[in-house]
Amino acid sequence: MGNGFHDVRFPLRLSLSTSGGPVRRTDIVNLSNGRENRNSRWRDARRSYDAGSGLRSVADLYEVLEFFEARSGELYGFRFRDPVDWTSTRPGAAITPGDQPIGIGDGMKAAFPLVKTYGDAAAGTNRRIAKPVAGSVVIAVDGLPQPPSAFACDAATGIVSFAIDAIPPDGASVTAGFAFDVPVRFATGRIDINLQAFNAGRIPTIPLTEIIP
Repeated sequence: MGNGFHDVRFPLRLSLSTSGGPVRRTDIVNLSNGRENRNSRWRDARRSYDAGSGLRSVADLYEVLEFFEARSGELYGFRFRDPVDWTSTRPGAAITPGDQPIGIGDGMKAAFPLVKTYGDAAAGTNRRIAKPVAGSVVIAVDGLPQPPSAFACDAATGIVSFAIDAIPPDGASVTAGFAFDVPVRFATGRIDINLQAFNAGRIPTIPLTEIIP
C-alpha cells in the first residue's frame, strides 16, 4: 500500500466533523446527435475528505499539525474514520455476523477478504475493506455465528482466516459484520496557516485522499 503506512488513526474527535465522501471519475463524450457516451475512468470509488472542516480551536489545529508532521506529510498513510460510513451496516444499526456476504465455502478455502456491498435493484458495487477495526469482526457460516476461536481477522489487511477445523463446507455462505477505517494519506505537502484568519472563522483546507489497496 504505497511506500508506507502507519497503523494509527487520525484523531477521532476531529474526524467526526470533517467533510467528504466517495469520488468517482467519469469521462463523458457529447455526440453530434445529442446523446452521451459515458465511461468510468476508475473501477472503484475513491474517498476524499477535508480534515480542516473539523477544526474548532487552535488546540485542534495544533493536533492536526502534529499528526501531519508525524506522517511526514504525504509520505505515510494512516487510518481515518469516515463520519458516516464506518461499519458493515447502516448508520445507527448494530453490527451483526450476517451483515455482508464475503464468500462461498468450497470445503478447502480458509481465507476470505472482507467486502462491503453497496447497491439497489438496478446495480451494485463491492468495496474491499482493508482496514477493519481490531476486535470488531464477527462471522457467520450459513447463518450460524462462529465463535472467536473459529477464525482470525488480520486488521492490517482485512483477510479473515478460518481455523483448520472450522473451514466453511462446500456451498456454505460466509458473512461478516465489522467496523472499519479508511486508509488515507494527506493530499498536500504543505499546510498554510493564517492564525488571524483562523480566529476569524476561515478554516484551512487540509485534504485527505484514500489509498487503494
